[in-house]
Amino acid sequence: MSNGNYGGYFIYHYAGESPLIAFGFVMGLDYENPYQNPYKEFQRLKQHPHFDRLLDGGNRVAYGARALAEGGYQSIPKLTMPGGLLVGCTAGFLNVPKIKGVHNALRSGRIAAESVYKHICGDDNSEKSQEVLSYPVALKNSPVWKELYDVRNIRPSMDALGLGMFGCVLYTGLIWYFLRGKEPWTFKLKEADYSRLKPAKKCKSIPYPTPDGKKSFDLLTSVALTGTNHDANEPSHLTLYDDTIPETVNFPIYDGPEQRFCPAGVYEYVSIDGKPTLQINAANCIHCKTCDIKDVSQNINWVNPQGGEGPAYDGM
Repeated sequence: MSNGNYGGYFIYHYAGESPLIAFGFVMGLDYENPYQNPYKEFQRLKQHPHFDRLLDGGNRVAYGARALAEGGYQSIPKLTMPGGLLVGCTAGFLNVPKIKGVHNALRSGRIAAESVYKHICGDDNSEKSQEVLSYPVALKNSPVWKELYDVRNIRPSMDALGLGMFGCVLYTGLIWYFLRGKEPWTFKLKEADYSRLKPAKKCKSIPYPTPDGKKSFDLLTSVALTGTNHDANEPSHLTLYDDTIPETVNFPIYDGPEQRFCPAGVYEYVSIDGKPTLQINAANCIHCKTCDIKDVSQNINWVNPQGGEGPAYDGM
């Protein structure tokens, strides 16, 4: 990736007799180059000498992808609604610099359960309503809130300083290391991820290495390992608000970025009567929600599929 991209990777070693690892790649969806392909960036990463040695002799056993809520402290939404609460990564409690969120999911889940119990028992001194208003109050007095507040400026510093990933590393090393989140300012997030994409003519095409079939792989064989399943006769859960947008805007201006940002090959441009036409392979969908976020025209309508179908991850 270039200096203008935010991202990283993680490796977890599973306990057990057979050596097993979970190897993942994270890339910010606020990238500017429409030729960028998150899936192929991951495959290229695996060809680095360090990972090449780590993966030597191993076999690919599973694959999955999911969009992360990485806006951090500045993007936490309203956490309650009549009859419901937002907890964990749904609420954006991921610690972005560490790429860790399970601990905050557990913490917020416990706080949510305690708040709901007190509300039902009438011990939270709140008005009788369907919203558990004591939940966000309890969260703001918990380690979850403090942790997210302390690292609130690390991710946004990448754009706020105008120096890309270099600026983010510089800020983390000089400011956060000494102040530990106590700086009296908070950087704002000013743009939606999809709005950052530049026209294709202003960007360079990216030559990605060919998968070797041993440590790096083509997309469709990876999708086959997700176990995703949708009934062949069900209505598509992926539709367009305007069917003309892909051929009049997305392809001619941005060279069809949806065919690259989707990690499951759902969006494909095929030639019909000599014209590029968007084909939606909804059966491939692994419900990552990337298209809902990154579609430059915000023209894709993603809804839950019939019967709750989708990927069937094993051990992920």
